[in-house]
Amino acid sequence: MAQQALPEREARLGRAMGADASGAAPHAVVLLLPGGGMEHSVRRRSAVAAAAVRPLARRLVRGAQHGEPETSLVAHVVHYRYRGWNGDAAHPASDAEWAVGEVVRRYGDVPVCLVGIDVGARAALRAAGHPMVTSVLALSMWLPGPASGGGPEEPVRQLIGRHVLFVHGTDDEHTDPELSYRLAERAKKANAEVCRFEVHTDGHRLHQHNAEVFALAENFVLGTVCGRDFARPIVDAMAAPPPLGLRMPLATGFGQSLRQ
Repeated sequence: MAQQALPEREARLGRAMGADASGAAPHAVVLLLPGGGMEHSVRRRSAVAAAAVRPLARRLVRGAQHGEPETSLVAHVVHYRYRGWNGDAAHPASDAEWAVGEVVRRYGDVPVCLVGIDVGARAALRAAGHPMVTSVLALSMWLPGPASGGGPEEPVRQLIGRHVLFVHGTDDEHTDPELSYRLAERAKKANAEVCRFEVHTDGHRLHQHNAEVFALAENFVLGTVCGRDFARPIVDAMAAPPPLGLRMPLATGFGQSLRQ
């Protein structure tokens, strides 16, 4: 029986958060790649998953507007064509690559940070090879486990020259945190600017330590695309060899001292 053609859909960027009313180009752009995906599904993208990343997008935009140096940061949520990763098609990764190209078309050559959650984290890492991508933040990264057949190893060469931060809850009930550790370990061999934080006792959604995770995300993103200083834990994690720099505990209360 002939394979059924996929429905014709297009990826798109959500509305620009933080855009200058004058139309001036921003100093940097952050693309947020939602989670909530499945291994195989051609259903429509999830509006709920897209809504879940908007609070982080708003925080990043506000953070860029306050502090030194004051910078303009535009954030877009990427809306995928399909809900699933879909094997070799890797639809979210292709959509992420399209989104980076669209950012350059709209704003010119501005530094881009990719922030992905769950399946979006895998897509963000895959799309990091574009020359305007400066950094990648991978939260609760989804990878297929051995039961799914695994497949070839995730590529890491595209991460060379980028700052990369993995964050994973140790009690993630959806995807094994050891899978992100092994990927971070391979990435660290190709690129020294890789680190990974573990959020102890937290699950896939990182709700228990949401404030600390958001503070870590803000410090990393603004440090890589807006010229801010990294917090000492990020500096230490980047400098530490594996496994220390890839199993850095996210301290309770992280971020409180940064706002004093």
